[in-house]
Amino acid sequence: MGLFSRSAKPATTSATSTVPAPAAAFDAGTVAVDDIAGDYTLDVTHTRIGFSARHAMVTTVRGQFGEFEGSAHLDTTAPTASSAKVNIRAASISTGQADRDAHLRSADFFDVETFPELSFVTTAVTRADATTWTVTGDLTIKGVTNPVTIDFESTGSARDPFGNLRVGFEGAATINRKDWGLTWNAALETGGVLVSEKIKLEFDVSAIAVPAAS
Repeated sequence: MGLFSRSAKPATTSATSTVPAPAAAFDAGTVAVDDIAGDYTLDVTHTRIGFSARHAMVTTVRGQFGEFEGSAHLDTTAPTASSAKVNIRAASISTGQADRDAHLRSADFFDVETFPELSFVTTAVTRADATTWTVTGDLTIKGVTNPVTIDFESTGSARDPFGNLRVGFEGAATINRKDWGLTWNAALETGGVLVSEKIKLEFDVSAIAVPAAS
């Protein structure tokens, strides 16, 4: 009988058998404060601004930017009054492979000598519930600005050993790099291209509250 024969009977299972639940990837987040409203600065050493792309249409290459700065204002009562801005040094791009990083810094991609910075400035912020935020802003790469919408999930708040209030967020968005003039590619003999046009942006954010002025 064929492997996918319709006459094949499903395997029976014991009434007491169970499928184990997948283990959590991390420990549960903490909640140090009920209201995270306030002003924050990005903690660069504990924040990742990254990306992933398909290579040769068969695998995923991941990278990140190592040098950036940013700030945010969170208003939980009136979320639309929230805002954020980030400036990223283009030359700090890293994918773990020196030749590839040099190519990304060249005029074929980011042209870091001419355009040393990337930036993101919010234009709208909404909040669906206590943990889900949607941030829309202007992303500028190589002098080209386009709107991008990023969905963020709050991952908790905590007091660190130095007394700082920290908040965490994770977010992602998919863009087409050609919209920012990042058009370099190479055709494959088997069809397709070397680098995908669609790029996934990835954000793992740790931000430190700015103490209120006394």
